[in-house]
Amino acid sequence: SPNVSDGRQQQKAHVSSKYPHDRDAPVPSGRLSRLFNLGGMAAGIAGRMAVDGLQQIAEGKRPDLPGLLLTPANALRFTERLSHMRGAAMKLGQMLSMDAGAILPAELTSVLSQLRENAKPMPAAQLQRVLDAQWGTGWQTRFVRFDMRPFAAASIGQVHRARLPNGQQLAIKVQYPGVRASIDSDVDNVAALMRLPGLLPRGMDIAPLIAEAKHQLREEADYLSEARRLAQFRTLLETSGTFVLPELNFDFSTSEILSMTYIESVPLEALVRADQNTRDQVATDLIELTLRELFEFGIMQTDPNLANYRWQPDSGKIVLLDFGATRAIAPTLAKDFRTLLNAVLDGDAELIRTAMQTIGYFDANVAARHQRLILQMFNTAMAPLRQGLPFDFGSSDLLERLRDTGLAIGNDRDLKHVPPAQTLFLHRKIGGMYLMAAKLKARVDLRRIVERYR
Repeated sequence: SPNVSDGRQQQKAHVSSKYPHDRDAPVPSGRLSRLFNLGGMAAGIAGRMAVDGLQQIAEGKRPDLPGLLLTPANALRFTERLSHMRGAAMKLGQMLSMDAGAILPAELTSVLSQLRENAKPMPAAQLQRVLDAQWGTGWQTRFVRFDMRPFAAASIGQVHRARLPNGQQLAIKVQYPGVRASIDSDVDNVAALMRLPGLLPRGMDIAPLIAEAKHQLREEADYLSEARRLAQFRTLLETSGTFVLPELNFDFSTSEILSMTYIESVPLEALVRADQNTRDQVATDLIELTLRELFEFGIMQTDPNLANYRWQPDSGKIVLLDFGATRAIAPTLAKDFRTLLNAVLDGDAELIRTAMQTIGYFDANVAARHQRLILQMFNTAMAPLRQGLPFDFGSSDLLERLRDTGLAIGNDRDLKHVPPAQTLFLHRKIGGMYLMAAKLKARVDLRRIVERYR
């Protein structure tokens, strides 16, 4: 970069100013501006529906509300606006994108899946204002180097690399302005859009899920809370020879900035070119960690985004990042899942049904045909546990079959039951582990792993 200064002589950081201006976008930080963004999106969708509806009437057709709402143009408008807003609105869209037909129609979840890609970073001027507010003006003198261009940007914040005078390399996560203050209003406004005719089955009560989403997002936006969770996992895994976690830097951490040691590593996706044994071991280690979180730790990092896992080629260790979406696991829930897994291992169909109803996959009011679909999807997912050999995720069509069954469930708009939020968050993690193993084309002896937790 141009204009490099010597930090040791001038006691001022080299602040790298090279910035991808063609990709950055200001984050709407005020409640009104965020409301207008969502309101504008709703108005645009409603206007498009009205135009398309009038055209159908002119053609002698009866307007189809769900069809008018779920056009590719409307879904794309929804996704682009959430991506621009970042924060809770985008995060909720990411959560919904992993719904797999359980609540939202497939047309919308397919488009929302684009939100799992990196968000656009905020402009350098906006970043400067955030850092000045958190660290005070003149913060640059405390660094030898600070890269204004983030090396990662997501829904809640973006991450920058920096170097201290003692040579320590830091990864500094900076929260987008206005995110914490706008969580409730963002979620309420997105929920209002979800309630537009045709998106949800009539009578489906999503209020408990919305309340839980707000709680989860408040936790994720509190970086001091995330710091405590990171410290907790460092303690739980301190004797592990498998995982490495960043160390907190308290001097530069606030409720809206999280500073950690920078760990040299490569994306987990880079392992697709590794040998079969390495891919198998990494997938096995991450799946086993999920089970330890559920049955031993009583706490789980529930965001399975592959960007949260990286790889150290030299040490052969897995790097664990981002503990914002960490949730405590109720002992009763862990006990119920242990009962369910034992029933699967024993092939006890009646106990499987009873355990699933206890957990909340369905209740006595769910129609028999819907229960059969849910049981079919669960049994498909559990098939790898019933074989005595390692399951080959790379050659199996398991994920496609799970997707098809999930879509069949979602397309039956008479199904109004919503599983408990804690179950949905747990399934988000489990589903992510399946996707990870498929991405790595790994062979995993799932039964051997699960047998340890009988």
